[in-house]
Amino acid sequence: MKKKGFIGEFKEFISRGNVLDLAVGVIIGGAFKGITDSLVNDILNPLLGLFTGGNQALAALSITLPGGVELMVGNFINAVLNFLIMSFVIFLIVKGFNSLRRKKEDEAQVPETPALSTQEKLLTEIRDLLKEKEDV
Repeated sequence: MKKKGFIGEFKEFISRGNVLDLAVGVIIGGAFKGITDSLVNDILNPLLGLFTGGNQALAALSITLPGGVELMVGNFINAVLNFLIMSFVIFLIVKGFNSLRRKKEDEAQVPETPALSTQEKLLTEIRDLLKEKEDV
């Protein structure tokens, strides 16, 4: 068996379907992050800012410590909101794919009715004939 070189191993790795799927997922995830950032910064942030007082965006919420240092609590809350939204959407996507996969697996596992033996066929015919006689 010939040993593959670094370039050969890389070509094999990159040509796998899973790597391409992962790359597409990362690109879509990056685009979706822009959407969640906008949702949090442009919609949720101002709305939550109404409740924090001062009619300013939540991102501006900070706590001033002695020495003039400010803890940007609002930015941290924004990051947590982004994380929760992204996590929830990913959860829904994975849940949807798992239910589709389970449905396909369940359909594939439907047991077929076994073929009747000769004796079972004859007994079925006798039963049907007896039912016909009783109905007449």
